[in-house]
Amino acid sequence: MLGKSLKITALMAVLTVAAMASTIPAGTKITVRIGSQINSGTAKTGQKFDANLTHDLVVNGKTLAKSGAPARGKVTYVKSSGRLHDPGELSLRVTAVEINGKMTPVSTSAFRAKGKSHTKSNVTKIGGGAAAGALIGGLAGGGKGALIGTAAGAGAGTGVAAATGKEEAVVHAETAFTVSTTQTATVK
Repeated sequence: MLGKSLKITALMAVLTVAAMASTIPAGTKITVRIGSQINSGTAKTGQKFDANLTHDLVVNGKTLAKSGAPARGKVTYVKSSGRLHDPGELSLRVTAVEINGKMTPVSTSAFRAKGKSHTKSNVTKIGGGAAAGALIGGLAGGGKGALIGTAAGAGAGTGVAAATGKEEAVVHAETAFTVSTTQTATVK
């Protein structure tokens, strides 16, 4: 009787180890390098991208996928930049990793990218336009001209900021990023 229960326990242990090796647990880190540039000005939600693992995917001491293995992902959020405020934003998720020659679906956290802030650039353009307008107006028409020139220069500076002020989020080709699995994935 003791021998039979020992065999059953050993078999259960082997099956448990085999089951653990055939899953990717939630919280597993996956680092990929994307193949092409993604820009918030042109990207679309749902757009797919190709990537490659930058590190081996190891679970419980077993390597499931080697560095360089293909991976896929998709853009899950896009917001294009406004002209004077709100920089562009992107969210990317890894959706599959090639394991044993087959793409294994995974669910991951998002990698987020945001364009640069507009604030400093806009203040410089608008403030510089106002100062230049005041100087020109002051030379041309005295105190009243300086006041009018300040308003006109600030308006011109605002126009320049609006014309040149888009700050898109860009994830360049060959950018590496790390995400974590959010659910256990089954390797087939």
